[in-house]
Amino acid sequence: MSYVTAIEVSAAGMSAQKARLEAAALNLANMNTSSPPGAEGYRPVAAVIRATPKSFAGALSLHERGRVIARASLAPQAGSGVRTVYEPGHPHADEHGMVAFPMIDHTREMLTVMSALRAYEANLAVLQAMKTLAAKALEIGSR
Repeated sequence: MSYVTAIEVSAAGMSAQKARLEAAALNLANMNTSSPPGAEGYRPVAAVIRATPKSFAGALSLHERGRVIARASLAPQAGSGVRTVYEPGHPHADEHGMVAFPMIDHTREMLTVMSALRAYEANLAVLQAMKTLAAKALEIGSR
């Protein structure tokens, strides 16, 4: 494995963990966001990480065959419901005094934040190790 490949893999991992962190942060920020009756409120999002070829030409060439990179994007979570809370004085309350909030589990989102941070730090450590390795190789080569 070349230095560049290791750095690309580490950078792709950091990008994927950044997307997971962004999704969890969005969900936590909008956890108590209500919506008027009849309107669609905030829908929780999740990071979707896919392995894709670096390029179409790269996927066809023999030199880069099998080399893929992770791409991350945010997508609405499937099956996310709403939780209703009885608050008759709330401006978004329906005729029964119920207010709709997105169904977001605070504990699960915080666990996602913590695991994404740890994975990001691990990828950063790999990146630092590769940088040190490359510097030592240059130092040995210059002697």
